[in-house]
Amino acid sequence: MDNVLRREQGLPYHYDDPALQGNQREYQDQMMEYNRLMPSDMEKRQAMLKKIFADIGEGTSVEIPINANWGCRHVHLGKGIYINSNVTFVDDGDIYIGDYCLIGPNVVFATAGHPILPVLREHHYVYQLPIHVGRNVWIGSGVQIMPGVKIGDNSVIGAGSVVTGDIPANVVACGVPCKVLREIGEKDRKFYYKDRELDVWE
Repeated sequence: MDNVLRREQGLPYHYDDPALQGNQREYQDQMMEYNRLMPSDMEKRQAMLKKIFADIGEGTSVEIPINANWGCRHVHLGKGIYINSNVTFVDDGDIYIGDYCLIGPNVVFATAGHPILPVLREHHYVYQLPIHVGRNVWIGSGVQIMPGVKIGDNSVIGAGSVVTGDIPANVVACGVPCKVLREIGEKDRKFYYKDRELDVWE
């Protein structure tokens, strides 16, 4: 089995196989071009976003800088998403982010990893597993999302968490490693932050 097929199947593969390199540097150049645009140049920014991402929905906004192994070529964004500054996509594999998600600054989405066995790392083995983030998820600042993770719709991931396993829908989760703290429910209809009461509901 060649490295291209091994990569597609989520098996360890040699990352330095020329058959896998493709246009990676060109994609990174396009990402860097986006990072050099002025924040006020919204027309050019929107045009570049459509060029560098695999998919991007209407009304999605991405602050600069962004960082990505493949220049965001394997990142699929829905509509109405906001991504804050300095987000990193280790996009050796596909990353899917659903509609209306909020992504805080300094978040890392890492689809790639290295085997624990030292001899495999020495021989340049890596693996990639896709990441799926559901609809209307809020990911706090500094969160690290590891290969193969799935996060369900509407959930909140607390700042600084390291997400090593799947998180279900409609929960608040946090920690290292990230674990479910509680379900989203009636309390959240009354309070928006600690003991601060809501005065809006839609």
